[in-house]
Amino acid sequence: MTAVATAVPATRAAGPRLAWLRDRGMGASILVAALSAAFGVILVEVTAYIAAVLQADPFIGDSGTLAFVVGLLSVLLTAVAIYVAAIVTANTFATIIAGRTRQIALLRLIGASARSQRAEVGRQGLVVGVIGALLGLLTALVLAAVGVHIGAQLIDGDPSGFSLAQPFIALPVIGVALTTWAAAWAGSRRVLTVTPLQALGGSVDRAHDEVAGRRSRHVGAWVLFISGAVLLAGGVVIGLVSPVGVAVAFFGGILSFTGLALGAVIFMPPVLRLVGRLLGSSATARLAAENALRYPERSSRMAIGVVMGVTLVTMFAVALESAKGLMMRQTTDDIPPEFFAPFDAFAAIMMVLVAVSAVIAAVGLVNLLTIGVVQRRRELGLLRSIGLSNAQVRRMVLLEATHITVAATLTGLVLGITYGWIAAQSLLGAVPTLPDFAPAGLVVPQVPWVPVAIIVVATAMLTLVAAATPTRLATRIAPVEALAAD
Repeated sequence: MTAVATAVPATRAAGPRLAWLRDRGMGASILVAALSAAFGVILVEVTAYIAAVLQADPFIGDSGTLAFVVGLLSVLLTAVAIYVAAIVTANTFATIIAGRTRQIALLRLIGASARSQRAEVGRQGLVVGVIGALLGLLTALVLAAVGVHIGAQLIDGDPSGFSLAQPFIALPVIGVALTTWAAAWAGSRRVLTVTPLQALGGSVDRAHDEVAGRRSRHVGAWVLFISGAVLLAGGVVIGLVSPVGVAVAFFGGILSFTGLALGAVIFMPPVLRLVGRLLGSSATARLAAENALRYPERSSRMAIGVVMGVTLVTMFAVALESAKGLMMRQTTDDIPPEFFAPFDAFAAIMMVLVAVSAVIAAVGLVNLLTIGVVQRRRELGLLRSIGLSNAQVRRMVLLEATHITVAATLTGLVLGITYGWIAAQSLLGAVPTLPDFAPAGLVVPQVPWVPVAIIVVATAMLTLVAAATPTRLATRIAPVEALAAD
């Protein structure tokens, strides 16, 4: 047995050292890391360039407030992008590990330790993070150089001698690499629970009953969620006397959403069950709904990325629209549309920047759905062997993706409106208002229905794109081969 155990690492070492990068899911993980790093680097460059433009302006060059606000937005958006990338990457590696259950169990059977295998997954995450961060850095520098060149042609007060070699561009690069490593480590925690006995089976995801029994993780999720909710309420109260409340609310939002992400297997099944009733009563529709509920971990991992993207975009849209509504209530005169043109332009820029985080989440959905179909070859082969046609299998996969994205979109809209109002309230509650310069007090939430409609349409298109590759994979392999697959 010892000879066999030593032969496995030797054989693996003899092959290509980075051959695992060709595994399904690794390419998308590198893309997520590259997008996050590029986003952060571009924000640093844009912030530095805007600060240089402001300093070159003869009227507002000495305004440190504007530079501070722009820099603060850059830091917050970079942190949001890295946060989204961390959750998407952790879910991706968790899904990959779920598909390797039998392989890990076989290695455990011949003497390999769980900790050594988890360390290997952590190293893979670090390599993925470094490669993605470097690719993102190079891409961002090219785009920043093009942007600076265009800015020199369009801006009269273009700063001379501006350099792209900003020292702070290293922060998002290093942050993405380390975050991806930490996310891979967190996503690989299931390695520690795989037993050698599982080498005889082919289980991939935990069923509903098994997940429901994991009380410790549920307690942690509830603690984070409740703590975040308390901070959110505190931010609203503090915001009535000082704009500092927005900082308290920001940390409350991070904690509460982290609790939702960790406890997605608690919060998402009720929403999935409600949406499942809308899919219809056909056999394929019932199978799709039952699949989403039977394995809540798999469904929750797919849904939480969409929830994040929709929440972020909706939150910023509601916060900006609420601020605009507060400005409009300051006067009874008719305000010309040109007055809000700069505000609307700023809102559009912010929405585009936030949409990058939604793109990262979308990549995670496509990746997880594809991996999930590949790992369910035996299940899909069994369905085809008992009489389901290729069209019915494709329809089932599409309905399952629709089920998850609709549930995630509804959840994200509710969370986004709530977080957006809290952000506006905690920031603007103490702002003096006309005519007597009394604090604004209660800020009425404003929901911009056009962006909400765009979010719904974009999510529907995402469902079609995300399900395109998996539906082809679901019917490409013959039923006999699928049943024989490991």
